[in-house]
Amino acid sequence: MIDDFPLLPQYPPKVRIEAHHVCNGEKSISISIDTALLQAVCGTNDANLKALENALGSPITVRGNEIETPGLDNDSRQRFNYVMENLKAAASSGETPDEEYVRSVLACFSGTGRETPIRENLITVPHGFSKVYPRGPGQAEYVRGMRTADITFCVGPAGTGKTYLAIAMALSQVMNKKARKLILTRPVVEAGESLGYLPGDLAQKINPYLRPLYDAMEALVPFDFISRMEENRSIEIAPLAYMRGRSLNDAFIILDEAQNTTKEQMKMFLTRLGHKSRAVITGDTTQIDLPKRVDSGLLQALSILKGIDGIHISYLNTGDVVRHPLIKKIISAYEKESL
Repeated sequence: MIDDFPLLPQYPPKVRIEAHHVCNGEKSISISIDTALLQAVCGTNDANLKALENALGSPITVRGNEIETPGLDNDSRQRFNYVMENLKAAASSGETPDEEYVRSVLACFSGTGRETPIRENLITVPHGFSKVYPRGPGQAEYVRGMRTADITFCVGPAGTGKTYLAIAMALSQVMNKKARKLILTRPVVEAGESLGYLPGDLAQKINPYLRPLYDAMEALVPFDFISRMEENRSIEIAPLAYMRGRSLNDAFIILDEAQNTTKEQMKMFLTRLGHKSRAVITGDTTQIDLPKRVDSGLLQALSILKGIDGIHISYLNTGDVVRHPLIKKIISAYEKESL
């Protein structure tokens, strides 16, 4: 059925939704979907519908081209409709949404009626392992900020996808020829260990500090693509100190672990932005490793730059954590301890 997508009309047929009362006062829903879209909407072996069933706690059945679910309360009905509209839109465009897509759509549902279609926040990385979707309203706002603002700040605890989404967006921009170069940088600040005692020359000493940036890229595209992009200088990874005196034109620049910049370093970095460039600054203000009596440049920037046109600031929290489920509990425990 996927082969038929190019033959679909430009504007796909609308999903018809009918609500029926059941005996317990809650409503069931029956949805008619164009037969050409049905397989993509349901997913392989109905995996999309099973993911939605688990989220709603209600069985979903398919009869012909009708998708039905009984006894939903108002909130669940809205979630069901929102997911189905997004699945239909993805299928109509020729995509094959999977259960990960369903979970991302559900995470972005707010119940306000003003949700953005999740495809508008899709990040497509050519030759990548998968398409990247935001996992919640906070991440969706962050992605929109990176698309619209010249400078985007994203602040949040570990595991909220700050670096991952920034690198996905950067790779998408560079590999789609919307930016000439991807520049990744971090301040080299020890978190309890001493840089001087690490073995090797300077490049070998700083490699552990830049390793998380490689990890994020390798999760998105094959390693040989990264190697080729480094060889042709489409990717540059360097410590923040190496940015001084440069003018960075036609580039997508990411400053990671920005909570460990000094005020002077942050000002220096922000003034490197050149023609046709964008910058994303990520950090976790609860993990500042600067020496005592040294103020964080990130904290100062967040205070003095808010409200400036062309600058977007996103704040993520424990609800946006997308790593191991235990990470949320660990962060919450530390937050309670600090109160």
